[in-house]
Amino acid sequence: MALSAPARPALVRARVAVYGLFLLSGMAIGTWTSRIPAIKADLLLSDGALSLGLLGIAAGAITGMQIVGRLVDRYGSYRTMLPVAVAQGVVLVLPAYAPNLPALALALFVFGSVHGTLDVAMNANAVVVERAYGRPILSSFHAVFSVGGFAGASAGGLFAHADVSPALTFASVGVVILLVALLSARWALRDDPPGRTAASAPSGSGPARRRVSGGVLFLGVLAFCCLVGEGASADWGSVYLRDNLGSSPGFAAAAYAAFSIMMTAGRFAGDRLAAWLGPVTLVRCCGVLAGAGLAAGVLVARPVAGVVAFGLFGAGLSCIIPQVFSAAGHRDPAQSGRALAAVASLGYTGFLTGPVLIGGLAEAVTLPYALLVPALLALFVALAAPAVRAPRREPDDQARVTLTPPKTP
Repeated sequence: MALSAPARPALVRARVAVYGLFLLSGMAIGTWTSRIPAIKADLLLSDGALSLGLLGIAAGAITGMQIVGRLVDRYGSYRTMLPVAVAQGVVLVLPAYAPNLPALALALFVFGSVHGTLDVAMNANAVVVERAYGRPILSSFHAVFSVGGFAGASAGGLFAHADVSPALTFASVGVVILLVALLSARWALRDDPPGRTAASAPSGSGPARRRVSGGVLFLGVLAFCCLVGEGASADWGSVYLRDNLGSSPGFAAAAYAAFSIMMTAGRFAGDRLAAWLGPVTLVRCCGVLAGAGLAAGVLVARPVAGVVAFGLFGAGLSCIIPQVFSAAGHRDPAQSGRALAAVASLGYTGFLTGPVLIGGLAEAVTLPYALLVPALLALFVALAAPAVRAPRREPDDQARVTLTPPKTP
């Protein structure tokens, strides 16, 4: 859609508001992960017991993603994401007060539910803002999430270094999250989804009665393929350098550092690349870069090559997920919430199962060969790149949005 001069400032503010939501979401996860060792020590948990507790986040996130899609389609992303963003700062504190493993698992389930709900709702609003801009901007939102994760982890690390309790750590960061959420609420773009209009249609008609299409589910498969690699990189990259290539523990940690840095940098560049190349070409090039880069590094089997390989893998994967989410959200504005929820759920499933898949294969064929699986999945995504091409639609099919000016104090 074309932007008039008066609308431009409101759109910029709306974009900043979504940046705030992605930032606070990343901060919540980064802060929590940085204090896991302290929670484990306080509750005297073994590694196995802690892993059971951590399942609460996964179960909660998937549960939240199953619910939020219909809420977004019925009430709009604005009405859904802002209460959940405020709740994110509150539920972050809950794990610090868990007295035992069952309570911790329950607290993490609540935390994961809120986080998964916010993830889908804020991506839906990001798609609305992108649609209003008329050009790709989704990658930068995902880059800001990575920045938030780094900021949260850094803050948690500083609190841990100062021997501050997890409860005070979470409460302090929770206050920051609440402030960012409230500030974002003032500038966020209000969307009036066509699904609300369709709700008044006779039963059995309208978008509210349609199921998520096969095309959207295939986008979810692409998200699954990418996040298998992301999860595997997080859990197995350093292990591969240390155990298989004989690196020192410090140098081995550079594998995931290279992956994370290149992924963040790639996402900051992703919007310009998408505008220049188009989403299909961008995803195809990124898939080839990720797959070929990781495979070549594994086959060379040298520590430096391993770090470079994971850096190339992160750079390649960086732009794919934002393009997949953008394609899902734009495919049918009347049910963008359910489409994004389906894609996010499948992607998150890949992130959770990826490390398990690679670990099982490593037992059978050794870790270097197992790491070729994420490379092959990335090459499959490259072949399937036409799936992210947005269908042509008439202007009347666009979701209606209202640009809300900032409130005066």
